[in-house]
Amino acid sequence: MAGPRNDTARELEKLRKRADLLDNWIRIPGTNIGFGLDGILGLIPVVGDTATLIAGLSIVARAHKLGVRGRPLFEMLLNVGIDYAFGTMPILGDVFDFFWKSNKRNMRIIEREIDRRR
Repeated sequence: MAGPRNDTARELEKLRKRADLLDNWIRIPGTNIGFGLDGILGLIPVVGDTATLIAGLSIVARAHKLGVRGRPLFEMLLNVGIDYAFGTMPILGDVFDFFWKSNKRNMRIIEREIDRRR
C-alpha cells in the first residue's frame, strides 16, 4: 500500500530524472563533466532557453507541491532565473549553461527540505 512517504519517494525520483536529463544527460568520456538538454537547447536562441526555463520551473512547482516553502523555494526560483538570464546571452550564455546546473542545485534544495521535515 502506497503511503505519503512512498509517494514522496516516487516524486523525488521523477524529479531527479528530469533534473539529470536537463543538466547531466550526456557525460564527456574520461571526465566528470556532463551536460543535458539545458546546454543543448540553450544553443537555440530564445526558444531553447525558454523551453528549459519552463522545464526548470516545473521542478520548482513540484517542489512547492511537496511542501517546499519560503526561502528554499525562493533560492530555487533564483537558480532558475540566473540560469535563464545568463543563458540568453550569446556565446557566454551557452558556456554558462554547461556549468550552472540549476536543476541539480534545486534537487539538492528539495532533498534537503524533505530530509529536514522527516
